[in-house]
Amino acid sequence: MFPLLSKPRRSVRKPAPPETRTLDVAGRLMPLTIKQHERATRITLRIEPGGRALKMTIPSGLARRDVDAFLDRHQGWLMTKLAKFSADTGLHDGGTILFRGVSHRIQHTGSLRGLTEATTVDGKPVLRVSGMPEHLGRRIATFLKKEARADLERLAKFHAHSIRAPIKSISMKDTRSRWGSCSAEGNLSFSWRIIMAPPAVVDYLAAHEVAHLKEMNHGPHFWALCKKLCPGMEDAKSWLKRHGSLLHAIDFD
Repeated sequence: MFPLLSKPRRSVRKPAPPETRTLDVAGRLMPLTIKQHERATRITLRIEPGGRALKMTIPSGLARRDVDAFLDRHQGWLMTKLAKFSADTGLHDGGTILFRGVSHRIQHTGSLRGLTEATTVDGKPVLRVSGMPEHLGRRIATFLKKEARADLERLAKFHAHSIRAPIKSISMKDTRSRWGSCSAEGNLSFSWRIIMAPPAVVDYLAAHEVAHLKEMNHGPHFWALCKKLCPGMEDAKSWLKRHGSLLHAIDFD
């Protein structure tokens, strides 16, 4: 008898690891990640939330010269899109920071101890920050996280009570791909950066994630429930679309 002949195995080519490089966009050095995808039929280039980095997806095996040519052709597009992201974060004495949708002037008190507080001076909004000057950004972030937790816990519990949906936990994160999430177990998560947005936008985010406690999808029933909880939903969504990336662009470290 002849031995069984085994069919030769098709070698499975592993995808090439992502390439990382730095792209000079009109003097602004931007981290760029280039990833090959076997199903890609064209080149896509996008700016990461916050305008801090670029991500490029290309068809497998595309020549480097074609990648370089694409980037050269899109320099003008990148310059225009990145122009709205200021290199100056404004996190310094005399700079400004949004808090609940209102621009506050940052006032470094010069004191090593003391609480960060939002107040008014001569009728104008001010954020008073103590501590060492080099820690100013981190102290502001700590203040924003605390305020975000207070607002979002209150709003989420209010909306959840109105639809009789239990919440298991609420956490604050610094995610850039989404503003919030809801797990099947009832765990809600929010980006604390939302506290820089107007209160109506914060309320919408809370309502959005609470609505997922009943509807784990983005179908018609979900949006109907979301709008019932937050009648100003469309205006809030529009605000996030226009200004959300700017909130992500601030570097607190």
